[in-house]
This record gives sequence, structure tokens and C-alpha cells, in this order.
Amino acid sequence: MLEILTDRTYRHLFLAQIVALLGTGLATVALGLLAYDLAGEGAAMVLGTVFTIKMVAYVGIAPVAGAFAGRVNRRMLLVTLDLVRAGAALALPFVTSVWQVYLLIFLLQSASAAFTPTFQATIPDVLTEEARYTRALSLSRLAYDLENIVSPTLAALLLAVMSYNVLFLGTMVGFLASALLVVSVLLPSPRASETRGIYDRTTRGIRIYLATPRLRGLLALSLAVAAAGAMVLVNSVVLVRGLLGLSASDLAWTMFAFGAGSMTAALCCRKFSTVLRIGLSCWRAQG
Repeated sequence: MLEILTDRTYRHLFLAQIVALLGTGLATVALGLLAYDLAGEGAAMVLGTVFTIKMVAYVGIAPVAGAFAGRVNRRMLLVTLDLVRAGAALALPFVTSVWQVYLLIFLLQSASAAFTPTFQATIPDVLTEEARYTRALSLSRLAYDLENIVSPTLAALLLAVMSYNVLFLGTMVGFLASALLVVSVLLPSPRASETRGIYDRTTRGIRIYLATPRLRGLLALSLAVAAAGAMVLVNSVVLVRGLLGLSASDLAWTMFAFGAGSMTAALCCRKFSTVLRIGLSCWRAQG
């Protein structure tokens, strides 16, 4: 899997993804603490609204950005979006009202919603072989999973000696580093594809998704998992800081435990499914 990192362009893009993910993870912890400072016991409502804004931005902007990803200078767009995200993160420590948090989060998440499909559309143009592209997807998934552990750990260590506002600076540094890594490589031009209208390009993905029974089942499963995850993201700060009276660092360790538990469950499920498949195969062979 790691063999694909010998490709300089992909290596820089993968590192850009990692530092941006770490920055985003730090911001998740810091946002909870900021919401608690601004709203106290009402922090859960603030965080619920924040994550709703995030989802609205992704649902409304990501399909449009994906439709235009092949028609713009990708490197310039990715760098610009990273700079927008860095600017929003830099402004968050200075907010004094909840509405300012909502505005900055909408700006940051709108930039992320445009960044993600553009970034993803770039990878198959960098790794044109299907096997290498498949390994890149696996490596990307691994980075997302590990971020759930690494970011809270880093946040807990920083919060032991610093204010949570420093985490927003870490987020800014992550996005700036991502921009530098993207600008350090020359991205290939998008490959020619079938000409489609903007409406077709914007809605094609969701139409295919909803028309495929297995993907509809996966969507329902993802919604169930997201509901449980939302409970943790929204209510953890109130439970840890308000109900239990623990420190900001303890909140980060709580998020670490959540990420570690998720990865452990995923690994156990994979092992269980493997054992189940082997058992079914043996049973069928005996039958």
C-alpha cells in the first residue's frame, strides 16, 4: 500500500490531506470548549447548530463543486480554499457571540465542501492505474480513521499546558501547510470526459446512489452511525465540563476514547465477518 507514496505528487497530496485532517480534528475539540464558554449548558444546542451548518454546506456546495472540478485550475482552487479555511480558523479565537461562530463555521465548511470533491477528483488523474488508485483510497480511509485518535491525543497534550484557543492556531497551521504542499507540485490537467450539462453533473452522483439498492442500504446504515456519533460530538463537552466538572484536557481524552473505540469496533467487526465467511464456506462445503 505504501508503495504509492513513491509518487512525489501523490505523496505531497496525501501529506496535505493528513495535516488538514489533523487541523480539523483540533478544531473539533476547540469548538466544543468555545461553545461551552459562550453558552454554558446550552453548548449542546450551539454544537448541534454548528454541525447542521456543516452538513448543509456539504450537501449544498459539494455536488456543485464536484461538477465544476474539471473546469478550473485545480491547484489554484485548492490553495485558495485552504487559505479561506485558515483565515476562518484564525478568526475563531476572537469571537464574542454565538452568531459569529455560525458565520465562520459556514465559511470554513463551505470551503471544505468545495475542497473535498476537487481533491478527490484530482487523485485518479495522478494515479491513473486502477490498482494504485485503489490503494490510494485505502490509504486515505486509514488516514481518516487514525485522525480520530491522533487529533484528540495531540489536543489533550496541548490543553495540558495551553489554552484551547491555541488549537485554532494549530488548525490554521494545518490548512496553511496543506496549501504549501499542494502548491509544491504540478497537478495534471483533468482527463477528458463525456460532456454533460451542469444539472446532470451536479445531481448524477446522488441519482446513481439512490438508484442502487445496496447503496441505499449503506446510506441508512451511515445515518444510524452518524446519529450515534453526533450524540458524542454534541453532548460530550456538556457532560465532561458541566456535569462532571472535568478539565478541557479531559474532553480531548474523551474524544480519544471515542475514536479508539470506533477503530476497535471496526477491527473486531472485520475479524468477525472474516470468521463468519470462513464458517459459512465450510458449512456449504460439508453440505
